[in-house]
Amino acid sequence: MTPIRVLIVDDSAVIRRLLTAVIDTDPAIDVVGVAHDGQMGLQRIEELQPDLVTLDVEMPIMDGITALRHIRKRYPRLPVVMFSTLTERGASATIEALSLGASDYVTKPSNVGSIGVAIERVKEQLIPKIKALCPRPSAVPRPAPVVAAPRPRAATTGFDVVAIGSSTGGPSALRVVLTALPASFPLPIVITQHMPPLFTKQLADRLHDGCAISVREAVTGDRLAPGLALIAPGDRHLVFERKAIGVTAKLSDAPAENFCRPSVDTMLRSVHATFGGRVLTVMLTGMGADGCKETGLLRDAGGYVIAQDEESSVVWGMPGAVVHTGFSDAVVPLDDVARAIVDRVATTISRPTRPRPTVSV
Repeated sequence: MTPIRVLIVDDSAVIRRLLTAVIDTDPAIDVVGVAHDGQMGLQRIEELQPDLVTLDVEMPIMDGITALRHIRKRYPRLPVVMFSTLTERGASATIEALSLGASDYVTKPSNVGSIGVAIERVKEQLIPKIKALCPRPSAVPRPAPVVAAPRPRAATTGFDVVAIGSSTGGPSALRVVLTALPASFPLPIVITQHMPPLFTKQLADRLHDGCAISVREAVTGDRLAPGLALIAPGDRHLVFERKAIGVTAKLSDAPAENFCRPSVDTMLRSVHATFGGRVLTVMLTGMGADGCKETGLLRDAGGYVIAQDEESSVVWGMPGAVVHTGFSDAVVPLDDVARAIVDRVATTISRPTRPRPTVSV
């Protein structure tokens, strides 16, 4: 099996050595070169033809955002993983990079006294993402996974909420879906996107600025309302409570599920407990299978499930798991997801148009 060839672009010699040490722990991945700024990185890409590039955000001569713009013009399908600081500024730059076509990101370790600890923390994030973005055929041939036929379920009688799960490639996918929804969209939307603290707030703010509906990072006590999308904060699960004023959001510090906090399965379990089967579930691009189990239970209760197709997914893990287990009702390209949501809601619900909720600051 040919190793995955990685180019590291970072102005810090310490970080270049750290990333090289991380990648050297896995025989399936090789560092084929390094560069200390974006301009040199573009030259090394042309020379080395890597399978994947790790790209620092802040660099002299040419920063990571500028370099990414050039990479996407010349190499539109080359996977690029941004390497950013876990700060508000780093989060903002990373969200900008993802909107410009970066494939994913890894956060730099902070306040780590041991280089060994730093290596392990980066390894946990970086190695799985490299392998997911650059899949290699197994040395042992395996039969193609069987896509199960949709399982029988109770008839859909209508929806009270749209629940969306996403991970790798999710910020860009969410932008495509949410910006296509009309201001008159008649249902609340709840979202779990795998991201750390600070990043989800930046993502919500950017999405709100570009959408006709309202989008914000959820806080405990937020009331679900038509035309309002709530995003689970980084490192907090998003769950729900039914009160006299309606259904409200609640943030939970319960343990990670599927190695994730926030977890899609945790959110969907609470959605199921609150709304029964009156849920339209949407599974977008992402690694792993978080959300698959509870998606199946929601569908069995009468819910409807839309999965993003493989061709338009950055990583077809989460939606692929839903499709392969027979939990999906529709498998559609990313550009068609919003229309599929609107059309499905229109056939099962009829409510008066309500004004766009005001976002408090």
